[in-house]
Amino acid sequence: MYYRPWLRVLTLAGLLGIVGCSKSGQPPDDAAALPQSEAPVVQLLKEPMDVPAFTVNDLDGKSVSSADLKGKVVLVNFWATWCPPCRAEIPDLIKLQEKYRDKLVVLGISEDEVSPEEVKAFASAQKMNYPVIMNTPELRKIFKGVSALPTTFVIGPEGDVQMRHVGMLNPATTELEAKYLTGELTNARIERVEDETKALITKAAQATEIPGIDLTKLTPQQRTQALKILNEENCTCGCELTLAACRINDSSCGVSLPIAQKIVEQLAKGEQPTAASTH
Repeated sequence: MYYRPWLRVLTLAGLLGIVGCSKSGQPPDDAAALPQSEAPVVQLLKEPMDVPAFTVNDLDGKSVSSADLKGKVVLVNFWATWCPPCRAEIPDLIKLQEKYRDKLVVLGISEDEVSPEEVKAFASAQKMNYPVIMNTPELRKIFKGVSALPTTFVIGPEGDVQMRHVGMLNPATTELEAKYLTGELTNARIERVEDETKALITKAAQATEIPGIDLTKLTPQQRTQALKILNEENCTCGCELTLAACRINDSSCGVSLPIAQKIVEQLAKGEQPTAASTH
């Protein structure tokens, strides 16, 4: 996964969330089919977020609109072909789309800076069975705060965001969410939680913006390469985090900043940073 500015990073663990919505459109606050100790727990945002109407075209040129998606659970998954955790969760998203194809839609929003044709070729090779859309200014305004990849917004049948996941999805948890939101799970115990957008990011999420580092002067190819390096190379300050994670967790770190700046400078000059040159 790839991190963005205000999000904090760690390496391996899981940031999970669950969303729910009843047939009436509003998720119930409790369910009594099983004793509380046995009922599955579903976490919902304390304050679900409205999603403005939108219409976009997928890589096949087909129109996808929020109006068409009403009544279904929608997983808006921001990802990129260069993001290892994004690629790792694709098979689980494919399985979810197939299993709940009448009640659920996965929308893959590509953050790639390569041509749509390249992304389409990748999606075809992966046998992705859900719409893939290149990110647009319109979508960026609607789905704010995507600072790491993958990031997934879970939208209920009534069209509001019930949960946001930053990092790689947990298959079992995501399926539990889908079952609850589609009305197949009625005995869940509901927990209301705050939006974890600014919480510690886990599951190897990858930053896409680095505090204190200007990536705007790089070409798209150089920017992608810089993000890969900054999300893979460890900082030497003793934090045991990647350079990207260190910058996000502690923007005042005097060790990660010059190393990250040097990497970007070398790439801007057309040079290839080496392990020796980043330490």
